[in-house]
Amino acid sequence: MVDYRNYKVWQKAHLLVIEVYQMTDTFPKKEQFGLVSQINRAVVSIPTNIAEGCGRETQKELIRFLYISSGSAHELEYLVMLSKELNFINQEHFNMLSPKIEEIKKMLASLINKIKQDL
Repeated sequence: MVDYRNYKVWQKAHLLVIEVYQMTDTFPKKEQFGLVSQINRAVVSIPTNIAEGCGRETQKELIRFLYISSGSAHELEYLVMLSKELNFINQEHFNMLSPKIEEIKKMLASLINKIKQDL
């Protein structure tokens, strides 16, 4: 088992959760159980699955949870784009979030590849 807090990707994903939650506070109240809920679930899933994978018995299990985390990052990427197109976030917020999501996706892919090589 590995302490998930030692992974840079987990640290960045954790900070992204806080940032996204603050952003979705400004969404219309009618979206509370729609888009806001979906965005918040997707962003929380990223560091949560990293943490859960680190608590598993094998590296193969960790890889599986990292893939789930990556899927959530891709989902979040789309939901942020949709939020911009619906004018729930402005271009500045979009430009701030998109590179962070992209970086996390790349870091997850890199970590998965590294662990696979070590197997």
